[in-house]
Amino acid sequence: MTSSSRSWIKPAAAAAVVLALAGVGYASFYSSTPAPDVTFISIKGDKISTDSLRGKVVMVNFWATSCTTCVKEMPHMVETYEKYKAQGMEFVAVAMQYDPPNYVLNFTETRKLPFTVAIDSAGDIARQFGDVTLTPTTFLIDKNGKIIKRYVGEPDFPALHKLIEKELAS
Repeated sequence: MTSSSRSWIKPAAAAAVVLALAGVGYASFYSSTPAPDVTFISIKGDKISTDSLRGKVVMVNFWATSCTTCVKEMPHMVETYEKYKAQGMEFVAVAMQYDPPNYVLNFTETRKLPFTVAIDSAGDIARQFGDVTLTPTTFLIDKNGKIIKRYVGEPDFPALHKLIEKELAS
């Protein structure tokens, strides 16, 4: 082989590597992870397991009363829940371990939060969801119990609504 005939090999090999990496990235981005098998204990004392939520689209929102973004997004979370609950969407707001229970209860009551509010008193649920430490962090889980989207920070609500509608229709 002459040097001129080998000159295309390096770019071709580089392109093959890039395409292979892109394929791996695409596959890992679009493959869904099973939601952990956890039991939420609501502030009312109800126990709700992720297994019992199968067949429904579920949002799990990790938040804290001391988190300004959490407080800001909460009316949008309420609107989202109200918009889709009749179609089979469930919503669990999980207060972080460090959030004082009386603050969570007061916030829930004064804002009349219509969905399940749970307190992760030992931090176990946050750990099982991949060591959630930043708030807000929201997970969208499909009817089969697979996490299809994780939002760190406030979600883009119009895009979130489109994704919820797509999942509810499936």
